[in-house]
This record gives sequence, C-alpha cells and structure tokens, in this order.
Amino acid sequence: MPAAVTGAFTRLKERVGEFSLPQKTLAVIGIAALVLGIVVATSWANRPTMSPLFSGLSGEDASAVVDQLTAAGITYELTDGGATVLVPAESVYDQRIALAAEGLPTEEGGYSLLDDMGMTSSDFQQQVSYQRALEGELAKTVRALDGVSTATVHLALPEESVFTETAPEPTASVFVQAETGKTIDSGSVQAVVNLVSSAVAGMDPLNVSVVDSEGAVLTTSPGGGGPDGATEYEERVAGQVQTMLNRVVGAGNAVVSVNAELGRDATQRTSETFTPAEGTPPLSETRSTEEYQGGGQAVGGVLGPDNIAVPNGDGAGNYTREDATTNNAVNKVTELTTVTPGGVTRQSVSVVVDSVAAAGITVEELEDIVAVAAGIDVERGDQVAVAQMAFDTSTADAAQQALDAQADAEAAAAAAAQRDALIRGGLIAVVLLVVLLAILRRARRGRNREDIDLGELEVSQLPAPEPFEPDTSILEPAPEMRVIEPDATEAARLGVVAMADEDPSAVADRLRQWMAVKQ
Repeated sequence: MPAAVTGAFTRLKERVGEFSLPQKTLAVIGIAALVLGIVVATSWANRPTMSPLFSGLSGEDASAVVDQLTAAGITYELTDGGATVLVPAESVYDQRIALAAEGLPTEEGGYSLLDDMGMTSSDFQQQVSYQRALEGELAKTVRALDGVSTATVHLALPEESVFTETAPEPTASVFVQAETGKTIDSGSVQAVVNLVSSAVAGMDPLNVSVVDSEGAVLTTSPGGGGPDGATEYEERVAGQVQTMLNRVVGAGNAVVSVNAELGRDATQRTSETFTPAEGTPPLSETRSTEEYQGGGQAVGGVLGPDNIAVPNGDGAGNYTREDATTNNAVNKVTELTTVTPGGVTRQSVSVVVDSVAAAGITVEELEDIVAVAAGIDVERGDQVAVAQMAFDTSTADAAQQALDAQADAEAAAAAAAQRDALIRGGLIAVVLLVVLLAILRRARRGRNREDIDLGELEVSQLPAPEPFEPDTSILEPAPEMRVIEPDATEAARLGVVAMADEDPSAVADRLRQWMAVKQ
C-alpha cells in the first residue's frame, strides 16, 4: 500500500484506540445505523414498479393466476382482498399473453357461454344460455363504470306465447358495490338504468331496480305516483322556490313547504269528432220521379172541409211525385289519449318570509314570483299562500353562541396543546443537549486524562508552587488564630490538581514529556 494510505489507517487506528468505551459503543451504533440505512435505501431503489395484471378476479381465478406466476418465477403482490394481482410493470403484457394461452382468467358469463353450445341443445337450454350471457355482458359493462367494484345483473324475461295477447314486461335487478372510499351518485345510477333498459328489448326504465351492497334501493320511480315520486317532486319544487327566495330575501329568511298530489291511476280516453265537409261532392245520391196522366177525377188528394176530397192534380187527372236521397261526405277524427300515473293533479305551496328581510317587498309580488317558480296552475286547483312575519331567532342565536363558545374552547384547547407540545419539546431538547454535553465532556476528559501515579513522580520534577501567603489586606487573622504552613509535598499535589482542573490538556502534555524523559 502507499505510505499515505498506511499512515491514514495508522492515524485512524490510533484515534479509535483513544476512544473510551461509551464512545466506542456510540461509534458502533452509528456505523450499524448507517449500514442499515444504506441497505434499506438500496432495496427501495431497486424495488420494481408493480402494476395490476388482473383485477376483480374470483377466488379460483386468483389462485390459478398465482400458481402460474409462481411456476414462472415472477414476483407478484395481492391487493384488494386477493382480487387484484400486481406484477412488475415490465412483465405485465408478457404475463397477460402467457396466462391467456392457459385460459386464465376464466370468463364467467358473457357471450362466451354461447361458444360451447351444441347443435342438439333444446330451446330451453338456448334461452337460459342467452339470458346468462346477456346478464354477464351487462354485469361486465356496469363494472367498467367509475366507482363500481362489483356488479351483478338479474333479468326476468317473459316467455313469448301465441296464446296470450299481451305478455308481461321484462324486468331487471342490478346489484352494485362501490369501490373503497367512493360512492355511487345518482348520475351513475341513471346510467345503469338506461344501459340495462336499452340492452333488453321492450324493457321500461321504470322496471329496472338498482340496489347497493348495504341493501339501499338507489332507484326511485320518477313521477311514478308513489310516495317516493311525490316526495322527489315536492323536494325539487321546494328547492327551486327556496333558491329563488334566498337570492331575494337572503338565506335563512324564508321557509318553503310544497304538498303535491300525483295521479295513481292510468286512464285511457277515446273521442270521435265529425265535421261537415263543404264543397265536397256527395258520396252517393239517389233520385226517383213518378208521373201519372189520365182523364176524369184526379186520383188522391187531401180531405177538405166536411170530408170532401180536394184533388192535388189538375182537372185532367195528371199526377207527379219526386224522391231524392243524398249521402254527403263528413270528416271524422278519432283521438285515443292515455294518461300514465304520476302526473300532478294538484299542488299547494306555502311560504313564510321574515318581515324584516322582506320589508320592501309586498305579499302580492312574492305570490307572483312563487307561483311562477313552482308552476302553479289555477285551473287545476293549485294554491299559493305567502305570509310575512317576524322570525324567532333566539334558538339560532343561542346555537350560534354555543358554536362560538365551542370554537373558542377548541381554539384555546388547541393553543394549550400546542404550548404544551412546545414546552415538552423544549424540555426534551434541553435534556438531550445536557446529556450530549455531558457525554462530550466525559469523552473529552477521557481523551485528555491518563492514569497517573503521583507517587512515582518526584517533587523536584513538578513545577514549584508559589509559596502560600495569606492576604492580610482582605482578612486580618484573629490574635488567637495561627497560620499553618502546608508541607512541600502537599503543596505540590494541590498545585498539580489545580493545574489539571484548569488546563487538563497542558498537564497531560507535560506529563507525557516527563515520562518520555524519564524513560
């Protein structure tokens, strides 16, 4: 080795040899922590980036995929309760192709069920397989929506029959489970309803029910005439009126209540209207004429006074009669009207406004704007009631005071906790600083002090101490007191101790020099 390297190692060895036992312990712990940190950082830096290989797997598919990855020697991780398999990002596509060649994961449901259908399958088997395939495809499509983790679709498809004039409508029920930390909003529910109803022929969107994993029904009959439909309509109208009044009189200064009655019966009405057609040639026309000519008394006539017949012909006995029948064309209009349940038959809106906030607005003006916002139809029997009165704000003021007091208490508690944390942190820092200073001082004393046997040193080798002379200017000794002169050996020892306390490094260097000279 070069002399510089050898010298460096020698100096390092000497410095380490000068360490005391606590210093050596601290040095070993520091080196171990440094090595551990390097190992952890290296392993973290060399860790591959994991990407999902498959998600939403069943237990059987997940087990088969893990077995194949283990046999191939691919590192994997399982998440989402074992339904998602993660592999290194650079191996995702290769492993997908390899697993697809093995038929993994197996597709449950979907149109793949129709691939293995034999030619000898019965109509019932074909119908059941088609229904299962359709349910599987719809479930996979619903699972593709954002926020949906699991989805299952059940269809009730009625059988077609030539012996019935009207067949029951198909229905569907959809089970959905949201992903962790997400919720399924009304827009996603409506998308599921439209998707399922459009995929099945003849299915009404009202016949699709969506249920979540907690058993809550996410679909309601929009305007369906039931309690849910009426409540939804009332909330929508009340929200519209409330929003408008908040802009006019301010938030919290108006209360809106809506009561709506929705029709629950489906009605069907047929009406026919006939109107004469002017200027149109008749559909059919018949005319007949009868004439008679002869002498003597005319045949026929009417009875006159005293039952004497009065002839209607002339004196020569001639007779004439004409008949005409005309069928004119007319316009005919047949109207068939079907009223579905859920229509609004009557509604009433009541509004109470704070008189202070609505000081510059009349009741008539409020009634007009509320009627327009709520869609009031007077001919239908709708009613609007608006009143101005002073609101009782004592409860709100008390609640606000309680909230303010709670906020102040929370702020004080937070400040006290922060202050305590600062004090505790300061105390810990002071204690650590004191301990650190004590360790450094002990380490320094351990380096500078060496085991010295004062008995081996001669007094002549030590610096001569200054003679002890009491300062009589400061304190005059009493007459009965005597000044005891210390002997030379004790004075020398005291001088060494004093010098060691004042400058231990200089004393240690001086002792090393004396020991070297003595040797």
